Amino acid sequence: MGSSNAFGWAATDTSGHLSPFHFSRRENEADDVTLKILFCGVCHSDLHTIKNDWGFTTYPVVPGHEIVGIVTKVGSNVTKFKEGDRVGVGVIVDSCKECECCQQDLENYCPRTVYTYNSPYKGTRTQGGYSDFVVVHQRFVLRFPDNLPLDAGAPLLCAGITVYSPMKYYGMTEPGKHLGVAGLGGLGHVAIKFGKAFGLKVTVISGSPNKEAEAIHTLGADSFLLSSDPEKMKAAMGTMDYIISTISAVHPLAPLLGLLKLNEKLVNVGLPSKPLQLPIFPLVGGRKLIGGSNFGGLKETQEMLDFCAKHNITANIELIKMDEINTAIERLSKSDVKYRFVIDVANSFSSSNM
Repeated sequence: MGSSNAFGWAATDTSGHLSPFHFSRRENEADDVTLKILFCGVCHSDLHTIKNDWGFTTYPVVPGHEIVGIVTKVGSNVTKFKEGDRVGVGVIVDSCKECECCQQDLENYCPRTVYTYNSPYKGTRTQGGYSDFVVVHQRFVLRFPDNLPLDAGAPLLCAGITVYSPMKYYGMTEPGKHLGVAGLGGLGHVAIKFGKAFGLKVTVISGSPNKEAEAIHTLGADSFLLSSDPEKMKAAMGTMDYIISTISAVHPLAPLLGLLKLNEKLVNVGLPSKPLQLPIFPLVGGRKLIGGSNFGGLKETQEMLDFCAKHNITANIELIKMDEINTAIERLSKSDVKYRFVIDVANSFSSSNM
């Protein structure tokens, strides 16, 4: 199988430091779409992967799975896309396409999912969107609606679908109901916007009092609950219909369960590096449910992008150049970003540095 020379930024060891890196991409085959990468979001998963926090990183690794760009080439079997189309690529770039999950458009749960980076694939390893171009099977390419900006739309391909999918699956979309959003970062800030678009009352639950003004005045939440204030937490017990937790640090579940009404549900989409403790009494005593959710399949991700275009939903971003990525990663590790870094890839890679 042929290959093409690509250029990106990669981590080569557990320090997570990223530096310029030349590598090979496979050639465009019959079912493939090649896209020039214009923008790529910086996800918390990128941070975990480059530092091998989860224990399965193979170096060197080029991160990035919130990719948007322009189609530059299509294979002979490709009918959905043409050169010049605005497209996106999210967390996965292939699956078995035959199992029950794939048949139900839930490729993200396929046991043979191929991730956009750090996955074995066709005798090599996938490399992500901190790079100049990518070649992807057409099934895993998404059409970007014309009125959705590419830069602020890029984080929707992970952060957006990761909160949209559980809200749809667990029925957290009924107008007038009360949604709690625990954690206000890349995922949480998009969850607020989805909640408001679905017609929900939205309360942000956070331990940082300085996030209150931002949550309400900038992002449109209805109220703010300071989780580090026992009196306020006690007063809010039993008031919420659903909670989506985007918290990626280890945290107690009991306070969140206490906020839920009878029969209601807490859904976790954050990925703490250590197990959470499950308090069984509030679960049983309130007939409550704790669930989890991965990002979505391709059909649902396209639905989410179209929903965002209809409701003018984008991420709040800070645009950076590629050579600022190490500083950005350091800031991300301290939650010092509102609310998603996006790399201006195309304007970062000139002929002088390739």
